[in-house]
Amino acid sequence: MAVTQQVITPPLTPPLGAKKDLAGSLLPHTSHEQNLIRLQRHLLSLPNDLLRHSHLAKIRQKDPRLFFAALRDDLTGLAPIVYTPTVGEACQKYSEVFQGPEGLYLSIDDKDKLPELLTAYRDTLDNVPRIIVVTDGSRILGLGDLGIGGMGISVGKLNLYVAGGGVDPHGCLPIVLDMGTDNQKIRDDPVYIGLRRPRATLEQATEFMDAFMEAASEAFPKVVIQHEDFYSEAAFAFLERYQNQYRMFNDDIQGTGSVILGGFFAAARQASKASGLPLKDHKVVFLGGGSAAVGVAKEMMNFFMMEGLTEQEAKERFWLIDTKGLITHTRHDVISGKIASHKKYFIREDTEGKEYANLAEVVDYVQPTALVGLSTVFGAFPEPVVRKMAQLNKAPIIFPLSNPTSKCELAFSDALEWTDGRVLFASGSPYPAQQYEGRTRVAGQGNNFYVFPGIGFGALACGATTITDRMITAAAIGLSESRTQEEIAAGLLYPRLERIRQVSAAVSAALVKQAQKEGVDTNEELRGLSDEGLREAMLAMQWHP
Repeated sequence: MAVTQQVITPPLTPPLGAKKDLAGSLLPHTSHEQNLIRLQRHLLSLPNDLLRHSHLAKIRQKDPRLFFAALRDDLTGLAPIVYTPTVGEACQKYSEVFQGPEGLYLSIDDKDKLPELLTAYRDTLDNVPRIIVVTDGSRILGLGDLGIGGMGISVGKLNLYVAGGGVDPHGCLPIVLDMGTDNQKIRDDPVYIGLRRPRATLEQATEFMDAFMEAASEAFPKVVIQHEDFYSEAAFAFLERYQNQYRMFNDDIQGTGSVILGGFFAAARQASKASGLPLKDHKVVFLGGGSAAVGVAKEMMNFFMMEGLTEQEAKERFWLIDTKGLITHTRHDVISGKIASHKKYFIREDTEGKEYANLAEVVDYVQPTALVGLSTVFGAFPEPVVRKMAQLNKAPIIFPLSNPTSKCELAFSDALEWTDGRVLFASGSPYPAQQYEGRTRVAGQGNNFYVFPGIGFGALACGATTITDRMITAAAIGLSESRTQEEIAAGLLYPRLERIRQVSAAVSAALVKQAQKEGVDTNEELRGLSDEGLREAMLAMQWHP
């Protein structure tokens, strides 16, 4: 299947009253403001979020200005509908509720035709794409291989680029690469619209990705390409293969790492203030050994290196647990060489031959100050483990990050109850505020929404030739420093989502400054600006509905 369809945002639709022909003059005038109120009321009348998601998708294609104005006015209410957690169900049911193409669907069978397909598509456009979000649908959120249904993720991420980062919607292009699926249930579904065969091997996928990255960069020379929800082995392989060659980044590895590092800056300082523990002495246990977990752990190492530790010393502050237990050098799969390559970096060699089979055993052994979950297993942080964390720490850091909420390791209400309200909490999906002992507690949300729009926007703004690891770390620092004094005083680990445009500008500015330091920027007009001047420039460049 190789369908070259229109980008998700067609030319803006003028109000009916603006039409000059006779038919238009016989229609009642309806203003943008009236349409916005009408849309808001209609959404409230719908019985569930999936129907709201579908209706908003129709509005986005018909009138993007209206769609993004609605997001602007109720971002905290609508972001969970247009993206996580609702987008997970939308991806699972993508073929069932399919309403027409939303971007580009490129088949591995058309690998050799990609240059002509993308060039022909470009020539139909008034605006050349500036941001591409591409997935192969192989690891959607915590839901697994959804094949062509992954398109919902690409579309959802680009919605947030516009709403949160100020990217012009006419420059956004969602793409799904159809390489088959190993999900037998999906392949057997009579309405499935993708290739009905097992997923391509990594070698075959790499050949296809080589062709895609080259063709996309040739057709759209200034584009930023974000990789999204590739399975772990492919995600790491593609990032290593393309990072220094194209203007690209992987949101699951680098975006997640950046946003969690930003939150950990705040949490570690609060925890150390409560306990007196030196910042460099924090210890972090991860439940999960996939691409996101390894990417987050590697990014969080920068916190410890900024405190003066060497890379090796920083690495030793992390313990990773996968489905076989703590990753150690004496484990059978490690000895036999069968362990996934991306996990090898965090193999522990100091356990004296002892194996630790589960989270509870590792917590008893390590006595960590921080617990991070990227396991995609609901409730994987049980009450005894959480109470143990509270026993070990005056302010335990617990980040259950798996998306959507149905995969989250720990609910916010349980975290408060089982730690006597002392937890420093951040999850991947949103949780409502909770009343605890007469005080309103707000859950931190370590959502990539805080950083990926700023990463992409900043790379575009400065004309970066590549997106380096240091630029990703700079984005995390920009995020942490974007909190206001009120937010810091309230104990928030992340800025309030209502300020996402200002936050994205701060993230973009920090990334641009780092790009300038490394000499990978090409926009001379931004050089020489102060940090505040860069933030103001980023805000001024944002698109508004």
